Amino acid sequence: MTDNQSDISIQMSSTNGLPSRKESSQDPSVSRGTTVTFHNICYRVEVKSGFICCRKTTDKEILKDINGVMRPGLNAILGPTGSGKSSLLDILAARKDPHGLSGDVLINGAPQPANFKCISGYVVQDDVVMGTLTVRENFQFSAALRLPTSVKEREKKERIDQIIKELGLTKVADSKVGTQFIRGVSGGERKRTNIGMELITDPAVLFLDEPTTGLDASTANAVLLLLKRMSKQGKTIIFSIHQPRYSIFRLFDNLTLLAAGRMLYHGPAQNAIEYFKSIGYECEPYNNPADFFLDVINGDSTAVASSKADVDLDNIEEHINRDKTLAETLAEHYSSSTYYRETKAVLQNISLENKKKVKTIFRQITYTTSFFHQLKWVSKRTFKNLIGNPQASVAQLCVTIFLGLVVGAIFFGIKDDVTGVQNRIGAMFFVTTNQCFSSISAIELFIVEKKIFIHEYISGYYRVSVYFISKLMADLIPMRTLPSVIFTCIIYFMLGLKPRADSFFIMMFSLMMVSYTATAMALAIATGQNVVAVANLLMTITFVFMIIFSGLLVNLTSVMSWLSWLQYFSIPRYGMTALQINEFTDLKFCSGITNTSQTDTNCTQVSQPYCTGEEYLKSQGIEATSWGLWQNHVALACMTIIFLTICYLKLLFMKKLS
Repeated sequence: MTDNQSDISIQMSSTNGLPSRKESSQDPSVSRGTTVTFHNICYRVEVKSGFICCRKTTDKEILKDINGVMRPGLNAILGPTGSGKSSLLDILAARKDPHGLSGDVLINGAPQPANFKCISGYVVQDDVVMGTLTVRENFQFSAALRLPTSVKEREKKERIDQIIKELGLTKVADSKVGTQFIRGVSGGERKRTNIGMELITDPAVLFLDEPTTGLDASTANAVLLLLKRMSKQGKTIIFSIHQPRYSIFRLFDNLTLLAAGRMLYHGPAQNAIEYFKSIGYECEPYNNPADFFLDVINGDSTAVASSKADVDLDNIEEHINRDKTLAETLAEHYSSSTYYRETKAVLQNISLENKKKVKTIFRQITYTTSFFHQLKWVSKRTFKNLIGNPQASVAQLCVTIFLGLVVGAIFFGIKDDVTGVQNRIGAMFFVTTNQCFSSISAIELFIVEKKIFIHEYISGYYRVSVYFISKLMADLIPMRTLPSVIFTCIIYFMLGLKPRADSFFIMMFSLMMVSYTATAMALAIATGQNVVAVANLLMTITFVFMIIFSGLLVNLTSVMSWLSWLQYFSIPRYGMTALQINEFTDLKFCSGITNTSQTDTNCTQVSQPYCTGEEYLKSQGIEATSWGLWQNHVALACMTIIFLTICYLKLLFMKKLS
């Protein structure tokens, strides 16, 4: 590691020794702040169009030749929708897919550390805090995973209390952030909580994507005033913003103006109006500068040309008419301005000083805590979230009890005759089908928290395996095991099934295995999806086809050979088969007795179709042996492992960078 890179490690991450804020402000290396420079940034993405059979792939230019310097203070990236401001922010924060990206981003003149995204702060546009936890609990989670275990709990608590005080969250520190079911803190307090999660490590560079989105004017102003105070402590704060009011705009130290992926201005924010006046656009009195800039970019500006303008508007219109967009024309004017020349001079000096340094090309995720420490805290939060959001868990248990009582009442007291065979099969079919469809609720497990997971993983909170195991522990144990136990306890005795302890527990185990396998399949299908409804539709269609081959709706021995192989992919079939073997083995249906039915004056004798349970099983093509029973459990276990493996791999290779 070079000396400069060593300096960066000290400046960018306070986790080594964790100095207090007061000490940090007195440290010369920290007080001078961190400077982020970007050189010749170009970014292209592949865009696919047309139908699958004739799909075309074209390159779309998102950013072109972007250069600039971001120093300690408030650095705003302003531009209309689609201008590339969020892409530039992600590139500076090392959170953009490097494919199609060229150019250099330097930190204090040195290449970005490989784990830059883990040691810098990044506040995403959408809230990524757990709503069922309090503000303090969210901060404790961040501190437990992002600060090394060598830091004492007392120091972590002091850091959390200090951040809560600085962000003005003292009154709501022990209030839940809030969900769609739980009323929580206000929008501004929620945004400050998101910021506080990133301040735990005291990063020297803080990135924010649209920090005022969803906030009213007063709350947005309060958030920017907070960022302004932080910037005066030596932090380099870089953020994208769409259309700020004037009270917010005047807080900016540096302004980067983008349009159509091109830079139109980069320099002191308060000099931007004068610059546009010099190229022929004058801001009207009492007009918001941010609105004025966007109007100019969009070509519908009411600004008038200054009589002393250096450039005639007629020349600008002439350039536009020569197949050039307004953004290209404004970008050309900026490239010939003194601001651009000054910026290039600074960047050239930095490049000359560092031309021998090797650029970091491999970006990695680093963790400050061990696997088991992460598993402890992530599991703890997951279970807290489950308890704090009882609408789903309690509702599922209530529905399980209700359905168990209904099924028990419908099939109450099954007899050992021909009707008993039908009722047993009907009850088993309903129970197995219910276990499958109740597992559809698992599709939300990795969809609802997808944004939270991606942000926390990229920021180095925890490993993918930790998150995966904790979610399984919180879902499979309480949400899949407990309903199976309750369901079995209710219906087994109400139906009057085989009065043997081993049969009771085998049925309970069979229902658990069906639930586990169906849940694993739901996770395998839903992981990576963005819309719950799509995953729900896929699950429903899959289960419908599986139910057809469950063994009730069609006799599997009569299915044509070229379709019969589908039965081996049916989860309900394995569950139904196991339940039937468990119940019908050693069961006799009034052997030797005939039923009498009378039609008109004729009396006929009708023999029962099955005298023993083994005969019924044989007619269904089911092997009534011990291995015939347990091979279904083995098949379900294998399917569960395969589905969970697919789920983990999808989670591991999920596109986590935009």
